Amino acid sequence: MKINYPLKFEPILKEKIWGGAKLSKMLNKDSDKENIGESWEISDFEEDISVVTNGFLKGRSLHDLISEYKGDLVGEKVYKQFGDQFPLLIKYIDAKDVLSIQLHPNDELAKKRHNSFGKTEMWYVMQADKGGELLVGFKEEVSKEEYLMHLKNNSLVDILNKDEVDKGDVYFISTGLVHAIGAGVLLAEIQQTSDLTYRIYDYHRKDDQGNYRDLHTEEAMDAIDFSVKNSYRSSYTKKINDIVNTVDCKYFTTNFISVNDALYIDNSDKDSFVIYMCVGGNGVRLVGEDFSENLDYGETILVPANVNRLGIESNEYSELLEIYISGSL
Repeated sequence: MKINYPLKFEPILKEKIWGGAKLSKMLNKDSDKENIGESWEISDFEEDISVVTNGFLKGRSLHDLISEYKGDLVGEKVYKQFGDQFPLLIKYIDAKDVLSIQLHPNDELAKKRHNSFGKTEMWYVMQADKGGELLVGFKEEVSKEEYLMHLKNNSLVDILNKDEVDKGDVYFISTGLVHAIGAGVLLAEIQQTSDLTYRIYDYHRKDDQGNYRDLHTEEAMDAIDFSVKNSYRSSYTKKINDIVNTVDCKYFTTNFISVNDALYIDNSDKDSFVIYMCVGGNGVRLVGEDFSENLDYGETILVPANVNRLGIESNEYSELLEIYISGSL
């Protein structure tokens, strides 16, 4: 049977020592735990495979659907590059406490050391408590020797760029960029399908077993980007009932959509699946010739590549992220 409607998936919830309750209380993820740090919305990573919750494909795994529908689901171009593995991992993250300071290796290093893809990602801030910060990049240029000295003296935070953030802020986290999510920040994350992280500082915290988490000081040295930018925050301007680009790289394109009526989209030129994440408002409807699917705040939906035309309708002001793959590796 033809795959002809957008797919919703059961969120995969991850407990973290730094996690909180916003994913359940604000994004309505079904959990009574108080330390849920991540909701994996669309995943085809190792054992964490998303399962469909709507339509005639309910109960089927994302991985099985790619194997069956191939380019009809993900796009011919995407299937040619990635085969039966879905190339992106889509998350919501709630940091009640600050995350470890970390970075991710690029594809070349990841392939050499781990036989894996690297991890390029982006963040969209959905909510931040007063004073909520992101650590992204260095304040000023430092040498490897200066970096190691600060690491040894527990003063790494002193040389990192700190941005107080608010709803709507966007950050592109390229490989090698030192970064951390600060306490009180809720965000959406789009990334390559990879879990490779080099943790370089963790505030001397212990896990629930009383052990310090592993640090990757040596591995990180060849992966760190020591360059400095004037600003690490991406710039874009919101437009009502329009599509605005926020990030465009070979791994994914992400656009911001604000809708307060209706917006009709033709995706026939993309040759890619398209993902929509509702990051503001409620009661969005995705409508097409064969479907009508609701999308509320904190929900995520995947539109198959062969569903080319759809409408996005909302009776109140709502905000979406649109994600697809436009480039080639």
